Amino acid sequence: MAEKTPLEAIREALKVAPERKFVESVEVAVNLKELDLTLPKNRVEEDVNLPKGRGKPIKVGIFASGEMAQKVRAVADLVVTPDQMDELFKTKRVARKQVNAIDFFLAEAPMMPAIGKKLGQVMGPRGKVPRPIAPGSDPTAIIQNLKRGLRVRNKGKRTFHAPVGTRDMTPEDLAENLQLVLNRITGKLERGRHNIASVYVKTSMGPSVRLW
Repeated sequence: MAEKTPLEAIREALKVAPERKFVESVEVAVNLKELDLTLPKNRVEEDVNLPKGRGKPIKVGIFASGEMAQKVRAVADLVVTPDQMDELFKTKRVARKQVNAIDFFLAEAPMMPAIGKKLGQVMGPRGKVPRPIAPGSDPTAIIQNLKRGLRVRNKGKRTFHAPVGTRDMTPEDLAENLQLVLNRITGKLERGRHNIASVYVKTSMGPSVRLW
């Protein structure tokens, strides 16, 4: 089967997918091979800043105190101060709802132990453990980058998916995002592309189109 370029695969996937009454995501599906996925080094977990964005709003939350909390209120979607943690995450059900509503978390480094104790069981399986930030810093630029971002995780599985944008983006922008995601995945794998059996592109509810 002849390989397609990212742009060719995106265009075909958009063409064969029926129009929906909502804006679908455009996804890449990667199938791995010849890897021992019980070894941590062979697990994919990468934060990728998509050059053309996700095509939809990305929410970033931060655990911060004092001056840092004030600095980020204009850019973060959720700011959690130490005295708010118990109320905002008072039960596991409430914690799951809060965590699911946010795509990425940051945290002032001294707050990490308390976050791990209270929310580790909720955040860990969802790949949303906060990235620690040095006290006194200004994480505004990091938050703005994360709003263009994507976390790619295979969760120890041979087949995994990652969104590269939405259907209302241009094929060229989607292809640029897709190429970067593939570059990051192949760069993470022990034997690079030789550890990838196949790659497919599709809209969230459309048929798959093989890239390579």
